[in-house]
Amino acid sequence: MDTLAIEMRNVHKTFGSRKILNGMNIKVKKGETMVILGPSGTGKSVSLKHLTGLLDPDEGECFIFGESISHAEPGKKEHLRSRLGVLFQSGALINWLTVYENVALPLREHKIAEGKELDDIVMEKLRWLDLVPAKDTLPGDISGGMKKRVGLARALTSRPEIVMYDEPTSGLDPVMSNVINDLVIRMQKELGLTSIVVTHDMSSAYRIADRISFLYEGQVLYCGTPKEIQESPHPVIQQFINGRTEGPMILDHSELKPVKSN
Repeated sequence: MDTLAIEMRNVHKTFGSRKILNGMNIKVKKGETMVILGPSGTGKSVSLKHLTGLLDPDEGECFIFGESISHAEPGKKEHLRSRLGVLFQSGALINWLTVYENVALPLREHKIAEGKELDDIVMEKLRWLDLVPAKDTLPGDISGGMKKRVGLARALTSRPEIVMYDEPTSGLDPVMSNVINDLVIRMQKELGLTSIVVTHDMSSAYRIADRISFLYEGQVLYCGTPKEIQESPHPVIQQFINGRTEGPMILDHSELKPVKSN
C-alpha cells in the first residue's frame, strides 16, 4: 500500500463572509509530485498554509505522514514542520544577508547545526543548486531565478521529506521556468522527495506533475494525471486550460459539481 505523505480531509475555511475552502480533499503519496492548479482566489495558497500549520481549518484536518498538524500543540507542529521545506513565491530572502547567510539561517535559528557541520550542509546545497559563485552576493544583486534557487537551497537545509512550492515559476522567463521545473523533477528522482506545487503555469504543471488537483470554489473539482486533466470534459477545466475568455468561470457557476476525484 502506498504511504500517504500529505492529506487534507474535508477542510473548510472562511475569512469573514468569504468561504475560501469548501470541503477540500487531497491525498498525496510519498514520492509523488502533486500540482494544485486553478484560477486565482480558489484557495491554492490557503491550502498550503493549512498544510504547513500556519492556518488551522474551521472544519476538517490536515495530515503529514498520518499525523494531524491541524490545531496541534506548538511542539508537535514544530516537529511536523521539520519534515517540510517551503519555497515561497517571492523566495522570501532577507535582503541584508548574503546568499550563504540566507541558506544558513534556518540551521542557525533552529540550532540544527553550527561550525563546520553548518558550513558543510550549506555548501552542499549551494553546490547542488549551482550557487557557489554567488554565495557572498546580496539578494538585491541576483536575478529572480537565482533568488528562487536560493530559497530552494534554504528549504533543503533541514533535509525535508516534503517540499511545498508556492508559484515557483511566477515572474520568470521561459528558460528560467524550465530550470526550476528541472530542479523539481531532479529532486523527486535523486532525493525521493514528495512535492506539492501551487501554480497557474500550465506548461509547468504538465511537465512536473504525477497528478494534478484542479481547484475551483474551494474544493477539488477533478484530480488526475496531466493527460486526464487535458481530456476532462468539465467545462470549467476546459475553459481554464485553454485560456478561453468565455465560459462558466465568468457566468453563474453555482450549479457546477465535481465529476471526478481520484
